[in-house]
Amino acid sequence: MTDQHPSTPDEALPGEPSGGVRRARAALGRAVRSTLPGRGEARRAEERTLPEATVARLAVYLRVLSVLAEQGVTTVSSEELAAAAGVNSANLRKDLSHLGSYGTRGVGYEVAVLVDRIEGTLGLTRRLAVALIGVGNLGHALAGYGGFATRGFHIAALLDADPARVGERIAGLTVRHSDELPAVIRELDIAIGVIATPAHAAQDVCDQLVACGVTSILNFAPAVLAVPDGVDVRKVDLAIELQILSFHEQRKLRPGGPLEDVG
Repeated sequence: MTDQHPSTPDEALPGEPSGGVRRARAALGRAVRSTLPGRGEARRAEERTLPEATVARLAVYLRVLSVLAEQGVTTVSSEELAAAAGVNSANLRKDLSHLGSYGTRGVGYEVAVLVDRIEGTLGLTRRLAVALIGVGNLGHALAGYGGFATRGFHIAALLDADPARVGERIAGLTVRHSDELPAVIRELDIAIGVIATPAHAAQDVCDQLVACGVTSILNFAPAVLAVPDGVDVRKVDLAIELQILSFHEQRKLRPGGPLEDVG
């Protein structure tokens, strides 16, 4: 199995973080599904049949609903929620029907109930320990972002191979040497590994995580990782996202409109 590149709605709300941090949070929500404790065959079968695109959108709905809850909003219509999440309202209703949530005609969805349903589906009812390997510029920014804790994730360990980084304090944590990764995973019961290393080091870090039993990995390194079956890897490549935007920007500026098929 190789890593997958997620495609999720990415429309920001006022006061929300943007770019890679939001995609990281959504990707963490998807990665967590493989770490859920046993809930019976019926529940696992239900989770297996949930479309990946739906899982991605659920993370976006949860972000929107969390903001609404913080604002004191108690109910929301499907049209309002869909518009805030940047999706079609019909798709939203279909996604939520997978959770057994259909709303009430003329009232909509209860925000608190829907938050609980989505958090339960994404496995966010318990705080999962995350190890972040690589605390360069991007890793440092991710480590310092406090929003993960409110979404069910706990950055429990920071590691780096650079001796100059080891011992540095970031967001209350001391950076440890990456050689300590196996011990850290055992000591802190790490459920998810986040790789923010240079490309050349990413596969070795990935192999170490897998060897230590970590089966959910979020990869920020610009490298395609090879992993065995049963290991879920989600990739967030900011350069690729910018290149895609560049394509769309070029198409907007082209006199003839959309690019012609030259194949």
